[in-house]
Order: sequence, then structure tokens, then C-alpha cells
Amino acid sequence: MALASFAAGLALAWHHPVWPVAALVFFYFACIATAWWPGSWLLVVPAALPWLNFSPWTGWLVFEEFDLLLLGIFAGAYARLAWSCGNGIAGCGFNRNRRESRPSDIVLPVLVTTLGVLGVVSLLRGLDDAGGLTFSWFQGYTDALNSLRVFKSLLFGILTIPLLRGEMRVSGTRAGNRLALGMVLGLASVSLAALWERAAYPGLFDFSTVYRVTGLFWEMHIGGGAIDAYLAMAMPFVVWALWAARGPLSWVLSAALALLAAYACLTTFSRGVYVAVVLPLIPMALTWRARSLGFDGSPSLHPLRPSGRSFGRRAKAGWSLGLVIGLLIGAVLIGGTLGMGRFNKTDRDFAGRLAHWQRGIGLLHSSADWWLGMGLGRLPANYARRAPNADGELPGRVQLHERGSGTPGHPYVTIFGPATRPDLEGLFALTQRVGIEAASKYRVSMEIRAPVATSVAVQLCERHLLYDWYCQDALIRVRGLPGQWQRFAVQLSGDELGRWPWYAPRLGMLGISVLDPGAGADFYNISLVAGDRKELLANGDFSRSLAQWFPTSQYYFLPWHIDSLYLEVLIERGIAGLSVFAALVLWALMRLLSGPGKELNLSPYLAASLVGAASIGAVSSMMDVSRVAFLLFLLVFFALQWTDQGAPS
Repeated sequence: MALASFAAGLALAWHHPVWPVAALVFFYFACIATAWWPGSWLLVVPAALPWLNFSPWTGWLVFEEFDLLLLGIFAGAYARLAWSCGNGIAGCGFNRNRRESRPSDIVLPVLVTTLGVLGVVSLLRGLDDAGGLTFSWFQGYTDALNSLRVFKSLLFGILTIPLLRGEMRVSGTRAGNRLALGMVLGLASVSLAALWERAAYPGLFDFSTVYRVTGLFWEMHIGGGAIDAYLAMAMPFVVWALWAARGPLSWVLSAALALLAAYACLTTFSRGVYVAVVLPLIPMALTWRARSLGFDGSPSLHPLRPSGRSFGRRAKAGWSLGLVIGLLIGAVLIGGTLGMGRFNKTDRDFAGRLAHWQRGIGLLHSSADWWLGMGLGRLPANYARRAPNADGELPGRVQLHERGSGTPGHPYVTIFGPATRPDLEGLFALTQRVGIEAASKYRVSMEIRAPVATSVAVQLCERHLLYDWYCQDALIRVRGLPGQWQRFAVQLSGDELGRWPWYAPRLGMLGISVLDPGAGADFYNISLVAGDRKELLANGDFSRSLAQWFPTSQYYFLPWHIDSLYLEVLIERGIAGLSVFAALVLWALMRLLSGPGKELNLSPYLAASLVGAASIGAVSSMMDVSRVAFLLFLLVFFALQWTDQGAPS
């Protein structure tokens, strides 16, 4: 396993689209650090998960830098395990302190094995549905490798199980501390990113402008609920940080994080997030109540129960924090029109979502589809192709043509508009991150070839991911000249760009769209020049394939997500996959909330995190975002190992 992970990570780093040398160094360091400091990965992985993805800069959709981290960790951890066993070091295996077996011991291996086998079956069905396995470093959501993109979260999750067992053998308490602290650090990065995003674009206190934060979850370039699912799973660990604080300074820092995280949750303006953050407090409170008054109150993980003056100060501080958070909730939901407007549209939105769910279920036809699913990662392609009345039509797509495949001697891309619907024009674009210079005039040039007359929109915007702020644009009318390249050079016009406060710089993005329904145009040799003749684009001739080019959609995200974790698993993995997945999560919750597991000090927070995931899963997809899906599997497997090993409290 160490050799396989090392080879895969080496290949991935070597083919990094932008920073191959840095990727190789990073991967090598991850291998060595994990082998040298065993157990550190439990802190590093959840801390790095929310931000270790640079898709808008690399153009990768199937692969990401987080994969490099995990492969480095697996290479280092499994190599250390192999070395320990080979040298006869005690405890390298899984039979140390072997207790009498129990009937429940067979449940986890059976569930995990069944889930893994069904995952492989769904992967193969997905590849078959896509027409067979084809490989490219820049495939998209309707291509064959999207099945692998969805599958890798389960694969990586299962690979953590032997490592988790080893960590529990050494010290369950220390492993729990590391995981919880990693979750806190990861949540801090998401909260700070949301704070910057709000300050840079609509403003910290503008709660009326339509702007919902996405953080650093670039997978939301086609919508979805990546940040919603993450916040639902991570917020219980803010409570852990508050209760685990050993002194005034650590408590103040934890309270500041609680405020920032609450602000991030509120500014998603997601009703599902609001429910999924509050609902997990119930099992957390029930678990605390169920404990005897004589528990040890360990300051590292237990809810603290100090007495006397210390308890009074902490209680007052807690009530004060709750009051401030309550005022923040009122300011966001009542102080602007966006929050209440979304609540007022709940009935209408639910009706639309119900119709969306019905169209998704309607994709299952044969008994094999119902029992085994249509295949991992195949929802977008099948929904766009088979949804009735073009309701699931894609707003556009991009296709790369490599050198030597009938091209005029160089690679180029074809950008397509919507197939039939005029209302979707301009909602899909091929984009690239660019630096914006204040007081500059921008000029775009490119070669275009179109079989029929079509319109092309070029737009340079101050844009984080989904929402345009200030923009300059141009409209290009392309004549229909089959087989003939036409050269265009246009001056962009519009808002003045590059004026922002020093503490909240905005990101720039160039986007190119084909507007006409049913039309497509070929593009080559794209250039963006600032006023000082400085070239701002990279790989404009597509000599490095689609490196640094990033497809995005705005305002219309229907085909890519079914907006339900349970329907997502049902449609792509079938009744069998959904049943085993649900059984695994329920088994983890049962172990955390009953029996010896409920006495373990991290159990309330793990249980609350899983309840949050289950709650947000009612209205949000999760498996189509590999980072978030991996986090769910990691928490489930950690919870089962935590309760199985009897981690000390």
C-alpha cells in the first residue's frame, strides 16, 4: 500500500499543471513527516481539507492537491507500519491487548467490506455508462473519470481505517484531541475566508445584496452545498473548543472563532445550514445529561464543570457569548432583506426542489438501476440528457481538441452554449484567474472559428466564484465561415476595476461564453493585455491542454446536483448502496450515544457532527464533493474506532 500510494502521488505531483516542482516537494515532505511523526495526520488532514484545492488556478477538476496530501500520508504511514512489523516492534499489528470478541465486532468489517464492494460495482457501472475508461488530466463532470472522482472519497476513507486502529492502540485520547483540533483549525480557515469574501465584495454588514459565501470550496463553481455540508459537520467542534479551553486566553480565542463561524453560517443564507447547526445540539445535550455527576471533567475533552468562582466566570462569559451570537443572528436575518426573503420563498423553493427530485428518481429505469444505481458520477450526464422538456439542460460545455486529431496544426477548444434554451445563454463560461491592475485598459484578442454565425461574450470581472462585482466586457459577432479562423481584437469597456480596500483585495476572472442556443465556436491563441502591454493570460494557445482554464456556471445549477444526499446515493449507488451507507452511519451514531461509547469524552461532538451531516443531507448533495465526502467517511470511521477501542476518557 505504501508503494502504491507513493507511485500514485509521484505521478500526480509530476503532472501538476502549474507547480510540478512544488508539488513534488510537498508530496515528499508529506511522506517523510507522516512516517516521522505518526498520528500527526489526524490533525493535518481536517485542518488542510477546506483550503487545499487550487482548481481555479490549475484547471483540475478530477484531481486536486488534497489528493496529494492524502497519498503522501498513506505512503508514509503504511511504510512506517510495514517497517514496524518487519522489525518486530510490539503493537505493530492489531492484536495487541486482545479482548474477548463480541458479536458486534463483526458488524464494522461486514459493513465496510460491503460498502467497498458496492462502491467498486458502482464505479464500474459508471465507467460503462460513460462508454468505457478514457484518461485525461482535464476531464469534466460528464466524462468517465468523474466516476473515479466520486469514488476516491470512499477509497481514501477506507484506507484510513487501519491507521485509525493503530492510533487508537497507542492513545485514543491523543488521537481524539488531534482530530478535534484539526477540525477547529479547518473551521477557522473557512470562517476567515468567509470574512474576507464578505469584506471584499458585498461588505461585512450588507445583508440585502444577493451574495452567499462559498469560502474556498471551489467545487461550488457549479453550485451545490459544499460549504453547507462542511459547516454542519464542523460546528460542533467549536463547542468542543469552548469547553476544552484551559485558560482565559484559549477561551477568548475559541469564543472569537464561535462568532466568526456563526457569521460564516449565517451568510451562507442557507436554511438547511441553520437547521443542521442547531439540531445537533440536541444529541450533544442528551449525552451530557446522561452522564453521571461524578465524571472526571478532563479539561482536554470533557465539558468542563468547574466549581465556585471559576464556574461563575465561565458561565457569565458563556451567556455573554450567546447574547452576542443572538444579536448577530438578528442583524443578519432582520437587518437585511436577503435572509427573510429566502425564508418567505421556502414553500416555492420546496416545490421546485420536489420536482427536481422527481426528475432525478425518474432516471432509474431497470431493476439494476434501482438496486445498484446508474453508476458513480453519472448523475450530471444522465440528468442533462434524459430529463424531460430540457429541464436539466446544461448551460454550456467545453471540449478540448489535442494536436494531431484533425486540427489545423495546434490544439484548440470548442465552447458550446446551451442546446436549446435561450434563458440559459451566458450562464456558462470558460474562465481563467487573472491579476487586475487599477486604472488599466484591457484588450482581448483571439482567433475564433464558427460554422454558423454566433455571438461570443468576453467579460473581465472582480469575481470570487459565483457572483460578478465590477466588470468590463465586450460582445463579438462571429460570422459563420466553416473551416476558417477569424482574428478578433476588442477593447473591453465598463466599470473601473482594481479599486478595493487594502485589507480585502478582490480576485479577477476572465470569462468567455458562447451565447446562442445550439451554437458552438472554436477558440485559439487567446490573449488579455493590460494598458502597459503586459500579458495577463497563461496557456492562451492551449499548448498545455486546459491547464489554468476553469469552466464555471452562474445562477443555474440544476443538472449537476440532486440536492439530497440520500437521493444522490440512491441514484448512483442504488438501494443496496443506500442501505449499507445508512446502516454504517446509524451504527456509528448508536455506538456514540449508547453503551460504553456514550461515556467517552469526544462522543457528544462526534455524534453532533454526524447528526449535522444527516440533517444537511436532506436538502444538499455531498458525495459529489470529494473533500467533503471524505470528511464524512473519516468522521464515521473515527467514531466507530473510537468507541470500539474504548478510548480512555
